[in-house]
Amino acid sequence: MRPILYSFRRCPYAIRARLALWQAGVVVALREVVLRDKPAHLLELSPKGTVPVLRLPDGRVLEESLDIMYWALRQNDPEGWLNAGEGAEQAALITRNDIDFKPLLDRYKYAERFPQKPAALWREAAIAAHLADLETRLADRAFLFGDTVSVADAALFPFVRQFAGVDPAWFESAPLPALRRWLKAWLASPLFAAVMVRHRAWQPPG
Repeated sequence: MRPILYSFRRCPYAIRARLALWQAGVVVALREVVLRDKPAHLLELSPKGTVPVLRLPDGRVLEESLDIMYWALRQNDPEGWLNAGEGAEQAALITRNDIDFKPLLDRYKYAERFPQKPAALWREAAIAAHLADLETRLADRAFLFGDTVSVADAALFPFVRQFAGVDPAWFESAPLPALRRWLKAWLASPLFAAVMVRHRAWQPPG
């Protein structure tokens, strides 16, 4: 019996979970969710109704993307993502992404909902809070902790992708050349292509 993964193709949390599952070679039964019409089974497993959610064959349910990533890579980590950087430092970088950067990213992306500042100021706040440090880290290395991918790279990439997509023309000329190179490498990777294959919305049988 395969694990069941409830996912939404464009959700950055779901993307990073799929990256780790694919990297680990964990084959799942993927159920693509329409967020405005969530399946009853998903809500039974996880009443908060967000994706990703992974139901394991033994009945355990993983409701957080990071839990799914670490679970998958502990099954199989062929390129050493977990050990590419010191564990606590990787975790701190991911926490800053999720706690500090993500709210600023949302305010930049949906600036009309947050009229306290214009979009450009939310963007500058996001850079100062997180992306400027990533630019410094990547200035002399291919990935965040050296020449190989870390779990932090995979966990942060979908959110940087979302940031770049808000205003692609601006990002293309932004003073973030190392971050741009890193992002383009991820976007061109076979791994990203594999996890972004389109799936029809899952419908329960009957």
